Amino acid sequence: MASVQTALSSAMQIEGAIGVCVVDSKSGMVLGKEGGGNLNLDVAAAGNTEVLRAKLKAANSLKLKDSIEDILITLSSQYHLIRPVSNNPTLFIYLALNKAQANLAMARYKLEQIESDLAV
Repeated sequence: MASVQTALSSAMQIEGAIGVCVVDSKSGMVLGKEGGGNLNLDVAAAGNTEVLRAKLKAANSLKLKDSIEDILITLSSQYHLIRPVSNNPTLFIYLALNKAQANLAMARYKLEQIESDLAV
């Protein structure tokens, strides 16, 4: 099992990574972050907490018996991935990627591995 810091460091090794954070979905607070550059990860975490809550509410309203693997937001120059932590449903990993540099399929695969190994 990996610590938050180990998970963050591993995520920043994903090609095209701009920034990553582990977020408490109840409060929107960042438990750990790395990178970011011009992207304010604290603000992104708070905003993406609302995105995750909205999707969970919609899934509940639709009576879906499935869980969210990840949520992808595609911008003109970036990909934003929100990945709930399966062994701790109150947490999620948020990863921002440079679209021109990233391989989205590989990033999703690596983020899944990182998330499944995360212990908080």
